[in-house]
Amino acid sequence: MDLDTVRTFVAVADAGQFQEAAAELAVTQQAVSKRVAALERTLGVRLFTRTPRGAELTIDGQAFLPHARELLRVSERAVASVRTGRRPLRVDIIASRGAASGLMRGFHRTYPEVDLDVVMLFDIETAVSAIRSGAIDASFRAVAVPDRPLPEDIASVRVLDEPLQLLTGPAHALAGSKSVTVVELVGHRIWMPGIVPGTEWAAYYDDLVAEFGLTIEATGPNFGSDALLDTVADTPALATFMGEQTRLVWPAGHGLRLIPVVDPTPVYPHSLLWHRDNPHPALATLRTHLAATTAGHDAAGTWTPDWVIPR
Repeated sequence: MDLDTVRTFVAVADAGQFQEAAAELAVTQQAVSKRVAALERTLGVRLFTRTPRGAELTIDGQAFLPHARELLRVSERAVASVRTGRRPLRVDIIASRGAASGLMRGFHRTYPEVDLDVVMLFDIETAVSAIRSGAIDASFRAVAVPDRPLPEDIASVRVLDEPLQLLTGPAHALAGSKSVTVVELVGHRIWMPGIVPGTEWAAYYDDLVAEFGLTIEATGPNFGSDALLDTVADTPALATFMGEQTRLVWPAGHGLRLIPVVDPTPVYPHSLLWHRDNPHPALATLRTHLAATTAGHDAAGTWTPDWVIPR
């Protein structure tokens, strides 16, 4: 359906006269008449009845009017969705309960006037492709994954080093500890079914295992965080790693323990990625906000893989 004819129909309906509608649309009255006639042919009905006072909607015209207005609203939203500066800022946060989600909620509280579209993409290749195509404006990732440096047109900055904590059930051998050293974790089974080979988080945990001789198992299907918490609570031999800022809720009867890991503290390095030529005005606002509200990086007593890009 030709939206110009729909827009003209609405203008005539609102003005009640073809002449006034023509003046509003900055076209001739003849052009208005032709557009309305074309729309009537498309729909197969009469939309107006001409009267001495102008143009009155027919029954069919009255029925079509609210739909015509909605068509124009949808058209405006469609255009705005791809017009930089008018469309929402699109940011990939990987997962809804992770640290990146918390960072974006904090940004939204500080800048409620900035429209946001939050998406959750899977791996860094997908995120980088989406940034380069303009599908998203930014993504939170750990970079650079070994042997896969970022393209030159993609910029990044470290925004958060998130300490890992050990999560255990109440019967685990380390459940009563106020903190545990990395050395104390050697020989314990750490179960993380969400690790997928080839992802940046898999590269991170591979290096953690190689550096400290830990045992991390990624066996079994990943049924999500709720199933993971249930299993850890019921299995004394299992523990898992959780980011300090991961939002977790579990039944009181689970008796789960979150224990800081020290000497050193493994930290997961979250960086913000964006295209160097991205002109969206809210992207600069987000970067400034993160720089002002996130903590330092590479602090003493922490560990990250050698391949992680420094701030």
